[in-house]
Amino acid sequence: MKAIIIEDEKLSADYLENMLKRIDPAIEIIAKFDSVKESIEEFQKGIQADILFVDIHLADGLSFDIFTKVQIDIPVIFTTAYDDYAIKAFKLNSIDYLLKPIGIDELKQSIEKFKKLNSFQNNFQIEELSKSYIQINKQPKNRFMVKIGDTLISIKIEEINLFVAEDGVVLLVTNLNKRYTIDYTLDQLENMVETSSFFRINRKVIIGISSIEKVGTYFNSRLKINSNQLDDDSSIVSRDRVNDFKKWMDGNQ
Repeated sequence: MKAIIIEDEKLSADYLENMLKRIDPAIEIIAKFDSVKESIEEFQKGIQADILFVDIHLADGLSFDIFTKVQIDIPVIFTTAYDDYAIKAFKLNSIDYLLKPIGIDELKQSIEKFKKLNSFQNNFQIEELSKSYIQINKQPKNRFMVKIGDTLISIKIEEINLFVAEDGVVLLVTNLNKRYTIDYTLDQLENMVETSSFFRINRKVIIGISSIEKVGTYFNSRLKINSNQLDDDSSIVSRDRVNDFKKWMDGNQ
């Protein structure tokens, strides 16, 4: 069986590859892609496999975008961090998925399931999954699941001060200044949080209204938020966002 892994975290991709080889040494990983862009390019060149393992959230967008750009008639097992919204979308569309951290028993069951199937998902099913996922995600989240070691905990939205992108990862920062890595991009988070409570001040930060104590003027028609949770660069409201930020602060957005 030839398999392709689409995953933007190298450790996760390597972990999945090692587990697949433990389950069945005959499984051959012929390629690993880490972005929507690379995946599309390679499938357009004609790469083929018997099964795909695809993470939902990639560095440059949702993996669903791959299937809207190219026709891929290969069985798909999606992988995802624990996410109520993703699970609802999968259940609506009856497409197989694995929750991270992936367990070897669950992985084995998924592979056995696909070996028994004579038909596989087509682009229509995945398109419907994409629509369901995006529609469900339009509902503001009231909590986020984060992982600490082998433990999952839930952080209520009112406990969150801001989201910040640092060193290639996105962090959730609480009002107690605890920082947790989350499996979303800032672009995705903008559609997940209540816009009356959170605002994207620049390319690095989405800040919560309750965490803002003072805002001062800054050179070049920008604003600066006083916060000990942000460095100087991250605390600046981008010039093109200043007017909308003022309206948001005034409750007009």
